[in-house]
Amino acid sequence: MHPDSPISATLVCWGNAWLTRQAGLDEAVDRAERQAGPQLVAAADGDVPLRSFLAGLRGEGLASLRLALPVAGDPLGLTGPPPFNAAAIEAGQAAVAVLPGRCLGLVPVRDRRGSSYAGVRWSVFEASPAVPDVPSLAEAERDLTLTMHAATDALRGVEGPAQGHRRTTVGSEGLAPGYPARAHRVAALAARLSAALRAADDRGLTSGQVAVRSQALRDLDRAVRRARVAAHHAITELV
Repeated sequence: MHPDSPISATLVCWGNAWLTRQAGLDEAVDRAERQAGPQLVAAADGDVPLRSFLAGLRGEGLASLRLALPVAGDPLGLTGPPPFNAAAIEAGQAAVAVLPGRCLGLVPVRDRRGSSYAGVRWSVFEASPAVPDVPSLAEAERDLTLTMHAATDALRGVEGPAQGHRRTTVGSEGLAPGYPARAHRVAALAARLSAALRAADDRGLTSGQVAVRSQALRDLDRAVRRARVAAHHAITELV
């Protein structure tokens, strides 16, 4: 699964909307399948549809879903154990199902079968029930704004030769119903900045300019990931 895929974020926000009665289970799963095709979960006795898996977790007391957007050196949203962390970092994303006294980690993998079937298969891991160290929505918004301004200032002096404009596409990553307006605003800004990060181009720059740009973009990427995680967790702060 490519780290830029929003499938974990889609599952988390629409799953939380379902858990807070802002959406139905069918709508939540439909949103995930609209994003990336059929959704299956790898269970001990064989693959099961995501809809059935989530319904089963609800019966076990599923309280919320958390988003993790880790990279090597920054396990954002993760608390262990190592097998789950390693799989999530490799995928660049994961969802965490919060149950009474325990958590399950869900890591998406692209599922292709033959020439026509393309979907997602979620691997399930035991996850630590510890609360991850993630920022509040207010903290993440403030950090994103400050980092965006700092990156803009740093990048002003490292423009390379004119190369035209690379097309950027902002994915459909809007939050589900029930999220506060501030979370929608932060998620939208993070999505736009994420698209800009994907379009960054070092061609025509000196080595010194590349170093300055790379540091600015790393800082911005970290702020964007923190903002996305905070926005997707914001609905749980209301319940």
